[in-house]
Amino acid sequence: MWNDSRSLFLSKICVFFFMGLLVASTIFAPLLVNLLMVVSALANSAGKTQFLATIYVGCVPAAVLLICMYILLRRIGAGNVFVRENTSCLRYMSWCCFAGAAICTASAFYYIPWIAIAIAAAFMGLIVRVVKNIVAKAVSLQDDADFTI
Repeated sequence: MWNDSRSLFLSKICVFFFMGLLVASTIFAPLLVNLLMVVSALANSAGKTQFLATIYVGCVPAAVLLICMYILLRRIGAGNVFVRENTSCLRYMSWCCFAGAAICTASAFYYIPWIAIAIAAAFMGLIVRVVKNIVAKAVSLQDDADFTI
């Protein structure tokens, strides 16, 4: 039967999977960019250095986001759901999404398809921001309830 602990376990596995993909894409970025250059004339005209710069700079907010996500899942697993620290994690995660959106928007000047990723990242940042606001309100309500006699 599916339950909360199995769901948290699956979420942690997925975070580790994406951490592995991030590490692999960082290591194999030159190979991946070379492959893209072969299949896309537009990418080939943009130049390899710009793609590598985008990938390597974009890895920083992606890594921070995944670390924050793991910390958040670990706290939830420990029963600390509506705490201020989780609000901070969600805030960092949203800013990482917005940073990724900014990086991709800047990269769209040399390769227009980056704009699709920028829009998706900005939308995810907005969703995480809304969830952060909900959790912050829940923390505030829980604090009020804890201090009520």
